[in-house]
Amino acid sequence: MNPTYVQVAVNIPQVSGVFDYHVPEDLGGEIVPGCLVVVPFGSRQVQGVVLRQVDQPQVADTRPVNALIDFEPVLTPIQLRFAQWLAERTLSPLSTCIDLMVPPGLSQQADMLYHLNDAQLSDPARLNDVQKRTIALLQERGDLRGRQLEAAFPRRNWKPAVQALVRMGVLMTRPVLLPPQVQPKMARNVQLAIPADQVGQQDALLGRAGSQAFERRQRALRTLADEPGVVDVTWVYAASGSSLADLKYLAERGLVRLGESEVIRDPLRNLTWAPAEAPPLTLAQQKVWEEIHRAVHTSAQGKASPPFLLHGVTGSGKTEMYLLAVEETLRQGRQAIVLVPEISLTPQTVRRFQARFPGKVGLIHSRLSQGERYDTWRRARAGLLQVIVGPRSALFSPLPNVGLIVVDECHDESYYQAESAPHYNAVAAAVAMAREAGAVVMLGTATPDVSLMYGFQLAKWKVLHLPDRILAHREAVRAQMNQFGLQEPVMDGSEATASLPLPPVKIVDMRLELKMGNRSIFSRELTSALEETLAAKQQAILFLNRRGSASYVFCRDCGAVLRCPRCDLPLTYHRGEDMLICHTCGYRRKMPNKCPMCASEHIRQYGMGTEKVEQLLKERFPHAQVLRYDAETTAGKNAHDLLLNLFANHQADILIGTQMLTKGLDLPLVTLVGVILADVGLNFPDYRAAERTFQLLTQVAGRAGRSPLGGRVVLQTFQPKHYAILTAARHDYQAFYAEELAQRRRLRQPPFTRFVRLLYRDLKAAAAEESAQEMARQLRGWIAAGNYKQTDLIGPVPCYFNRLNGYYRWQIIVRGPDPAGLLRGRSLGDWVVEVDPPNTL
Repeated sequence: MNPTYVQVAVNIPQVSGVFDYHVPEDLGGEIVPGCLVVVPFGSRQVQGVVLRQVDQPQVADTRPVNALIDFEPVLTPIQLRFAQWLAERTLSPLSTCIDLMVPPGLSQQADMLYHLNDAQLSDPARLNDVQKRTIALLQERGDLRGRQLEAAFPRRNWKPAVQALVRMGVLMTRPVLLPPQVQPKMARNVQLAIPADQVGQQDALLGRAGSQAFERRQRALRTLADEPGVVDVTWVYAASGSSLADLKYLAERGLVRLGESEVIRDPLRNLTWAPAEAPPLTLAQQKVWEEIHRAVHTSAQGKASPPFLLHGVTGSGKTEMYLLAVEETLRQGRQAIVLVPEISLTPQTVRRFQARFPGKVGLIHSRLSQGERYDTWRRARAGLLQVIVGPRSALFSPLPNVGLIVVDECHDESYYQAESAPHYNAVAAAVAMAREAGAVVMLGTATPDVSLMYGFQLAKWKVLHLPDRILAHREAVRAQMNQFGLQEPVMDGSEATASLPLPPVKIVDMRLELKMGNRSIFSRELTSALEETLAAKQQAILFLNRRGSASYVFCRDCGAVLRCPRCDLPLTYHRGEDMLICHTCGYRRKMPNKCPMCASEHIRQYGMGTEKVEQLLKERFPHAQVLRYDAETTAGKNAHDLLLNLFANHQADILIGTQMLTKGLDLPLVTLVGVILADVGLNFPDYRAAERTFQLLTQVAGRAGRSPLGGRVVLQTFQPKHYAILTAARHDYQAFYAEELAQRRRLRQPPFTRFVRLLYRDLKAAAAEESAQEMARQLRGWIAAGNYKQTDLIGPVPCYFNRLNGYYRWQIIVRGPDPAGLLRGRSLGDWVVEVDPPNTL
């Protein structure tokens, strides 16, 4: 019998190739494309995913597949093709792209185990600090893996020191591959093994009559007699006072049967929601729905459907379009993925989808436990869930027949994975995934990316418009007015499809406020608006694009700014903890009484953060209830949902927050939005600075006036004439788009060219610069040799955030029609590569 050969992508981040193996007879017929296997690689055992069967291997002497980890494929055929597209697009190893699709805990990378050879311990005087600490760790904790040493030496290059110990014979090494860390959760159960009417006849088998054990076992049998079928043992313990030992005793005498059953770890098990029906559609919604309905039917018949861009103002009913599209997709026997930009939005979104599709919705995001993610992943793979909701990682759910992908708030930068490779944009990835699956993709936003809009127009893809805000929340407002004994507002229009105007925006020039003697962070306009809002028993949102109490701490005598020793960024003062904290690496220190540079006592906090705004609000409006909604206050697993529920139930009057406030919150009693500093980020040296500002201001302004109460926005700025500020105040996307497009064309920026960002990091500043200069020389040589006439370099230059986590950072931007083509197939060493990055900071 001829052997079967398979091509495997091994799970080793630095290895980008694929390798051929043969399938041993005992696994014949069980290994198919998409299976997770263990294979030998050099001296190690590593995990890998089978890509395909091959007729003829690339090497004459193949090694065998050693084990099959899961009898079901972990990747669908669509995911296998999608992973290869992602690797090609992002210039990343295929294994890192595949790893996105395998749930945490199931996927394991090979590691090296370090063992201390006491017989070879050297003279401590010959060892450096890292080597001494490594030996001490191994003496204290025993054998350690490489990833454990990595955690013990954060931001230290420990490997050369440890490798020297290996060469000296002080350490011995052995490659290891840990088994999967996650598996199905099992729970014991029990059932009666005799007829219920015979329970009272078995006392002779229960032990010594009158003893406590006899009484417990008798109660356990009676409990089971009243509960036909299988029962969880914990219920029997609670009802009868018995223990596992008692049940085992009864099982040994044939009176009960003990067993196990799987317990599904469902993150939605405690989610509360109310069933909901679809509301009537407006004329604009009806027009949009006809286009989407046609596309869903077309794709179900196997015909390709181009992506849709759903451009709708805030509150225009985009979510209803998603719900209808999901409903029709499920009717066609297919499944849907719904992406939201932030974990904070998932509870609100999940409730809306669970209300329409009860029991069919699954949730995936990074704050779930490994068990919850694993069980949701398995249920999706088995087709037991029809709708998956979550941030960008939800895109990689193994649904067997995806028919719809929704990307809500598709302009949001959190759809870009910047933290680790592969560096991908989930919007572009969703379009590619839909193409592989033959699915419909809907990209929804009130503020489309300039490059995305330009690309749609160039490709002649459909942009669907929802230009009107829908009047909603009548009942919620009526109940609130009755609660406070206030007069119900006059509501024009009797139909559910009546519309509301977008809230008027007042631009306040803070330069004039200063000239008028107002040195407060609250302009007179905003102060007056807050007073009126509180008097009317309504709610306000204050938006500030910062955290903490102060932007930085400085000495008024010598001008020194207290900076993070690892990042060189200003430390932020947090009043509640009386600490200075780096928001990049987490470094912390106490607020000093004197300047560390000149010993002056004139050291002060300067700037503004959410804590400081909260303090000043409480001083100015002592009777107002204030909540903060930022990264600190929402750090817990369910903190987002808790805070928003408190505010939605009017247990606070004013909500202060950062960028999270801009993302899809629907709060009917909010009639005022105040933007403390509209200019933050406007002057960053990044090609998308103006666009980012326009999007933030437009989105946060959209939180006001989403009910019959109406609303208004006060926008405070030191640059009132900037086109991003002016167009955001008018809710005028088209005017901003035209101006921004003209600027980008003039400066040769995307979408009129493409960027690839190369980033290098080193603990030494000189080494980082030297590597950057050397790479630039190499790039120029490749450009000349390949005759890339329209491709050039920006840099090398230090990054705007020059030092982060102790590493100095230099970057090079390769600019041209296809800069990725210049780099494809070339070894770039330790350089981080980002294709089409959303920022260059």
